[in-house]
Amino acid sequence: MALGFVSLFNDVASEMIYPMLPLFLTSVLGASTFELGAIEGVAEATAALLKMASGILTDLISKRKPFVFVGYVMSSFLRPLIGLAQVWPVILLIRFLDRIGKGIRTAPRDALIADVTESRLRGRAYGLNRSMDHAGAVIGPVLAFFLLMLPGIDLRHLFFLAAIPAVLVLLIVLFAVREPKKHQIGNAKIEFSPSKDWKDLGTDFKWLLLAIFIFTLGNSTDAFLLIRLYSVGISGKWIALLWAGHNLVKMGGNIFGGRLSDGHQRKNILLSGWIFYAFIYFCFAFVHTTPALITIFLAYGVYYGLVEPSERALITDLVPARLRGTGFGCFNLAIGAALLPASLVFGFVWKVFGLSYAFTMGALLALVAVLILSYGMRSLGLREA
Repeated sequence: MALGFVSLFNDVASEMIYPMLPLFLTSVLGASTFELGAIEGVAEATAALLKMASGILTDLISKRKPFVFVGYVMSSFLRPLIGLAQVWPVILLIRFLDRIGKGIRTAPRDALIADVTESRLRGRAYGLNRSMDHAGAVIGPVLAFFLLMLPGIDLRHLFFLAAIPAVLVLLIVLFAVREPKKHQIGNAKIEFSPSKDWKDLGTDFKWLLLAIFIFTLGNSTDAFLLIRLYSVGISGKWIALLWAGHNLVKMGGNIFGGRLSDGHQRKNILLSGWIFYAFIYFCFAFVHTTPALITIFLAYGVYYGLVEPSERALITDLVPARLRGTGFGCFNLAIGAALLPASLVFGFVWKVFGLSYAFTMGALLALVAVLILSYGMRSLGLREA
């Protein structure tokens, strides 16, 4: 539960900034959609690559909390510095360093959740953690909306104010987060054997990684969805409110999806989420009226509810307990390897050919991932007895 509150307050801080960042970059700093894609792609790819390293290290030393704390410290101090930026490359640097913090903490945090949760309840545990994360992503944009209504508060002031909830994150991690003793995690690994560990992760897990990689190639940064809303004339303050609504749907979806994952075959729930994602992206490609786009954007949150808990719980079903951190590291490496080209290509296709082609490309890649997972991975992700 403590990690849930960490996720909540961290997202209050980050989501006061994130929905405003595309507007700040394009309208204040003059960045293009391609440059926006480069910034988000580099940032998220950096995070994912470091999640691999931190996942391996956390298994090697059988410790989780130090990684979690250092990762949150970095992000908490760096994010508010966005308010000082005068040119877009400064944002690139800050996002790069911020995502280093995310990369350090994420795989150990996800492994720690599995360490302290019974196997039959892991879907719910991940669903609860993600729902609290999204609760913070509701509160953050709502705070941003009301703060921007105040006289004298602009985007730069808003970014500075995001430091306040970030301090709460550090206090909770420091004083409330506990981890089990080494013997509860599994025998501490005394040597690093990449080839043996890779073999022990299993064939089904590798099919899952391949499918996730292909899916992520079409799953560019959500900043492009916000630009899509800007394109029909929705202002920054209302974008913040819509982002809060979107995360409210994600929050409820994760609670439902986590419970669903514990009672049904996780693989099939994950496939349903990817199919729904493809449908949403086709809608973003061909729907152009403001009310319809708002509806689609809010409905997009259902995808996260179906995918996030089942994806993480499925990983814990497939990999040995001693390799949980490594498994989550590989999962994030697959995402990171695809995120940079995904955002760069999406931004390029939008700029050169138009938004309909970009969103259609994302939808088609999601359907390819569905086929790979359907016919490659045999395990359905059943609960352990």
